[in-house]
Amino acid sequence: MKVGDRVRVKESVIVYHHPDHRNQAFDIKGQEGEVVAVVKEWQGRPVSANLPIQVKFDKKFRAHLQEVELEVTA
Repeated sequence: MKVGDRVRVKESVIVYHHPDHRNQAFDIKGQEGEVVAVVKEWQGRPVSANLPIQVKFDKKFRAHLQEVELEVTA
C-alpha cells in the first residue's frame, strides 16, 4: 500500500472523531478514501506505529488505520 492508492475499509472500525458524528460511536466500514501518508519513520528514524496508514475520506475527515483493515480498490 502506498500514497495515492484508493482504499476501502473492509472491517468494522469504530471512530469517535467523524465530523458529522462528533463524540458518538460511528462505524466507517465500507467508506472509501485515499492514502495520504504511510508512517514508517519520524525525523529520519524508523518507528513502529500502531496505526501507520493515514487515509483521507473527505475534506474534513481523516483516520489512521492498520493495513489489515483496508483493501485497495481499482
